[in-house]
Amino acid sequence: MRTSSVSSAVSDGLRFAFGTLTVLPVRVRRWDREAARGGMLAAPSAGLVVGAGAAGLGVLLLLLGAGPLLAAVASVAVPAALTRGLHLDGLADTADGLGSGKPAEDALRIMKQSDIGPFGVLTLVLVLLAQVAALAQLYDGSWARGALAATVSATTARLALTLSARTGVPAARPEGLGAAVAGVVPGGAALAVAAVVTVAAGAAGAGLGGYDAVRTALAVAAGVAVAELLLRRCVRRFGGVTGDVFGAVAETAATVALVALTLGA
Repeated sequence: MRTSSVSSAVSDGLRFAFGTLTVLPVRVRRWDREAARGGMLAAPSAGLVVGAGAAGLGVLLLLLGAGPLLAAVASVAVPAALTRGLHLDGLADTADGLGSGKPAEDALRIMKQSDIGPFGVLTLVLVLLAQVAALAQLYDGSWARGALAATVSATTARLALTLSARTGVPAARPEGLGAAVAGVVPGGAALAVAAVVTVAAGAAGAGLGGYDAVRTALAVAAGVAVAELLLRRCVRRFGGVTGDVFGAVAETAATVALVALTLGA
């Protein structure tokens, strides 16, 4: 009976992760805090699948004769498509909120509007350019390094969500996805998942050499570290997290991880 209960909890967590963080046809059966906790703990698994899809398309284009730039664009497009652009939208909205200079209540209202302001547009352009440039450089050096980077960056992005949903991080609003997952993950469990992902990334990088193992693990650490700085800034500025903040944190972690992987390549 206990085994069945654990299996059901794991299944509900995975459904929550894939059903809310991707467009894959996965039906979320439960929306309570327990399911949200399992979903946020399983978020890197969703990132691994998204990243594998991004890497697969990029490598396929290279095999068909496309250049590294086109492969990079495709690898950046896949995560955007598999999330309906929600993380990118969250990044733009958060940039507008932070850049507005207005009090928290007004900033949150700006973030909730459907249009994108100048701060959001500029941030989107720079982040997407950085992601494409990094992946193009890595694909140009080796299809394997490019594929690894696409996979690791997407996984790191979702790991940042796990850490952002830890206990002690409040919600800025009483409604929305941000409120549903804010504070659901125990801090120790979040750190344990971070350790597993970092070690796994290093092990994957080891297939390309000892230096790549260290660089890949450090890229994950750098991604979540910078995402943590953004998270803390948003909590101070808005009084907590929102769905937009989660999206901004994910895109920040992915971008920093990609840039870190190009250094010394």
